[in-house]
Amino acid sequence: MASASAKSPEEKEASEAKRLGALDGKALEKAAITGRTAGFDAKKIAKAEVEAGRGMEADKKACQPLASLIGGFTHVPAVSTVHRSLQPEKAANATVGSMWLASHSEKNADRVMKELRTAVAACPKGFKTLGLTYGKVENLPAPKLGDEAVGYRITGDIGKQKVPMTYTVVRSGGVIAAFYGVNMLDTKKAAIPEPVIKAQLERIASAKG
Repeated sequence: MASASAKSPEEKEASEAKRLGALDGKALEKAAITGRTAGFDAKKIAKAEVEAGRGMEADKKACQPLASLIGGFTHVPAVSTVHRSLQPEKAANATVGSMWLASHSEKNADRVMKELRTAVAACPKGFKTLGLTYGKVENLPAPKLGDEAVGYRITGDIGKQKVPMTYTVVRSGGVIAAFYGVNMLDTKKAAIPEPVIKAQLERIASAKG
């Protein structure tokens, strides 16, 4: 019998996922939208690019859930995470963004959402992370999708430009699905549209069987 140390990272992840009743990396990868979906093209993101965002630390502890999501991760460590970039299929659509799925136990996924809501309320004047300044955090109406959802906008100060970034974060059981959108022409259209989110939630439901 192989010792625990001989297990590959994938095997360790699979056994941890099983213990928590969560989706493992393979199941999560299969569940993530890929290719053309509801007017957007979802593409895999290079691992090095994804990992670059892992260490986003907020200068205010209360804002950490927001900083972690900017980096593409949940502040509560996930069993596995998969990422996609989202590009509009039509040139007339100026909304671009990304999405990621983070697999947790249902208890931890509940905690992610609860602490995210608290952070949105606690950080209206923003925070700093990795030398970047985010000057404003606003609560937005969340879509009535999944088990629960949170919507908010963070305005980043990039050079002299203010960049409003819109987030829609939805929980489906133990899976957190986060959608990030930017529209430099019209901030009201920056959120990733609901049909994309619905398509993703349907795939998560199928993966959970």
